[in-house]
Amino acid sequence: MDQRIAAGRATRPLGDVVGEALTARVTVDEGGAVTGWNAGAEQLLGYSAAQILGRPAADLLAEAIPAEDLPPFADLPRWHGKVSVRHRDGRRLEIKVIAHHRTPETGTREWFLVSPLTGQKPLPDDEALVSWSFAQSPCCALALYDTGLRLRRANEEMERSVALTEDDMRGLRVNEIVDNPAGELAEQSMTRVLETGEPQYNENFLRAPGEKREHAWSVFLSPLRDRAGELHGVCLSAHDMTEQHWARKRLQLIAEAGRRIGSTLDVMRTAQELTDVMVPELADFASVDLLTSLDDLDDLHDLHEPPPDGVTTAGPVLLRRVAHQSLTPGVPETVVALGDVDEYPEGSAPVETLRSGRATLREMNDAEIAKVTARDPVRSARVRELGIHSVMAVPLSARGTTLGVAVFVRYRHPEVFQQDDLVLAEELVARAAVCIDNARRYTRERGTAVMLQRSLLPQRLPEQAAVQVASRYLPAGAHAGVGGDWFDVIPLSGARVALVVGDIVGHGLHASATMGRLRTAVRTLADIDLPPDELLTHLDDLVARLSTESGSDQPAGWYPETGGEVGATCLYAVYDPISRRCSLARAGHPVPLVVSPDGTAELVDLPAGPPLGLGGLPFEAAEIDLAEGSLLALYTDGLVESRDRDIDDGVHRLGQLLTRQAPSLDALCDTVLADLLPQRPADDVALLLARTRALDASQVATWDVPADPSAVAQTRKDAVAQIEAWGLDDAAFVTELVVSELVTNAIRHAEPPIQLRLIHENTLICEVSDGGSTAPHLRRARTYDEGGRGLLLVAQLTQHWGTRQTTNGKTIWAEQTLEPPPPGQSP
Repeated sequence: MDQRIAAGRATRPLGDVVGEALTARVTVDEGGAVTGWNAGAEQLLGYSAAQILGRPAADLLAEAIPAEDLPPFADLPRWHGKVSVRHRDGRRLEIKVIAHHRTPETGTREWFLVSPLTGQKPLPDDEALVSWSFAQSPCCALALYDTGLRLRRANEEMERSVALTEDDMRGLRVNEIVDNPAGELAEQSMTRVLETGEPQYNENFLRAPGEKREHAWSVFLSPLRDRAGELHGVCLSAHDMTEQHWARKRLQLIAEAGRRIGSTLDVMRTAQELTDVMVPELADFASVDLLTSLDDLDDLHDLHEPPPDGVTTAGPVLLRRVAHQSLTPGVPETVVALGDVDEYPEGSAPVETLRSGRATLREMNDAEIAKVTARDPVRSARVRELGIHSVMAVPLSARGTTLGVAVFVRYRHPEVFQQDDLVLAEELVARAAVCIDNARRYTRERGTAVMLQRSLLPQRLPEQAAVQVASRYLPAGAHAGVGGDWFDVIPLSGARVALVVGDIVGHGLHASATMGRLRTAVRTLADIDLPPDELLTHLDDLVARLSTESGSDQPAGWYPETGGEVGATCLYAVYDPISRRCSLARAGHPVPLVVSPDGTAELVDLPAGPPLGLGGLPFEAAEIDLAEGSLLALYTDGLVESRDRDIDDGVHRLGQLLTRQAPSLDALCDTVLADLLPQRPADDVALLLARTRALDASQVATWDVPADPSAVAQTRKDAVAQIEAWGLDDAAFVTELVVSELVTNAIRHAEPPIQLRLIHENTLICEVSDGGSTAPHLRRARTYDEGGRGLLLVAQLTQHWGTRQTTNGKTIWAEQTLEPPPPGQSP
């Protein structure tokens, strides 16, 4: 057999490097038939392929194997062992077989059997192979130590890793060869191997003399035993895992960046998050500078200007520092403070990066330092002082827009930046650039929404005699966006005042615009003096129509920006300082609080109403008496409700705060907001505080007027006498004309009872009430008309006039402005 094998080796075809015929290779299908037969099989058993293909493989066995001795082949991926087979010439052969169970995706299943024809016994040159493999293994640094932990042998890779030859190291311990923590750790592990006889594993970092880059090593230490099991030494095998280590570190850094960068919609915070991620994992110092041309875009007047495309002009570039980080406390590397603008010279790394739009990698050699010195001596001095040896500059670009540049520096880290570091920096900066651009865009859009929101709210509260008021509006934090909370104070006829607070459920420009439309609608409805419940009914119809306009296929109250059903809530209150009564109605809004002059706070017993926009459901009003000096608090739910507090607890806390003594209502507003709200509230907040006043009886005069034209003269005299008693002689003439016209119209065209009332506060108000429901209309009389000029005359002589419906009829009123009293004289 050996002669035939030798002959086969001698006659090996040209190009047959591995000697295919030196292995018997056979394939057998699932049915047990031979489907493949190579020359090695023919040489082993004497059958040619033509003689054996298609025959049962069992025919080759020297004897049948009992079924109970057979393993469950169908479940085995592989089987190996010895098999007795019969040679063609009748000889019995014991051969070693490895059988692979093939189950390819095509569904063809078969067994692949192999048996060696050579190399089954050790050869004399095997020991030489072992020695060569030990010495020349390129993938593993190997060293052999005796039981005294002294080096006996080291291969070429070990020599290269520590920059010492085997002769240099022979007889030394590992911590004497490698004088650093890695050597001490290996010494300790080798000692444990000798003590326990168990293998040890550790990881360490080592930089050979003359190398700038530190290598990561995976170190295995195993006992060396003879055939009797006696321990004779320790084998140290170290695998260079540097590339895998840095690949893992890069993946970890990318994952960390994805988690930490862009946690807020704030430009400076996002830039700072980038530098925090990069230091110290990748750089010793990192900075982010944005183009100063972006500063102009923060002005809301320039919102429609296109963003800059980058740096196209020659010369130095102005950049604003928005973030930096250093592994050294105090950030000694920087020459620019946060928020400051600095000029970067032509040819510097940031300018070249911005100009080309590509990242740059530099080593700060002497020639480069000389160039920088000529243009920027301050930075050059800092480079020399710290020993900065390499710099990367990466452009911050997002959506085709260049925003600025990120710079990364190394001086404590001994290894200069590599191309892999630049690729990683580009990946992380690109992610941060998108987040910074998102933050920049959001800041601009939110600024627009806030400006719109504030422009739609009252710029200043009107002067009126009914209540003393103070208000606050606070937009939501950055994540939620501007919403639709609003408030208003509307002077009404008869010295009354309307107090309104509303909330558009949702955020964004659409909510702000809708708020503006509702506020305008409330003012229009208040102008015709509708009662609170009727006003909310009309407002409910308006919200339903607005919802229909926003999308006929969507349910009422649905807005595209929110992606679901939303609506509006509102509270409308009318306070009369003469009767000291307040009429209120609400549409899904929180109940107001009243603090009496004695300091007791309680919720108003006000019927609940549905949110605006549902339609078809009634609103109910309630009337309460308010003592002079009472405090009425109207607010939106963002003030009293949060993630950490339910609305009942918030209302209870608000009541406690409103009972505190404060120098003014404005100070009380500040106290309430500071106590109830976090720094960045999750929802908009509107708060309106009103302290009630009351008109003294001496400021109001009332007369019942008989439904007789002859009563007009006496009524006119009574009114003039009252005017003179108030010291308003300058208003007597106009008042006489107004009273005469309004009372005459009531007697002629309306129904009794008729009443005249004069109210003296900051203005002079004349009111005539009657039992009729028909309101007069202002018109221009023609030349020969006998009537129609009286109401026009009233409108010309007074500042305001109007009519309002009452439960018993109507009231027509006219208001005159009064000249301020001379200095030192009370009004």
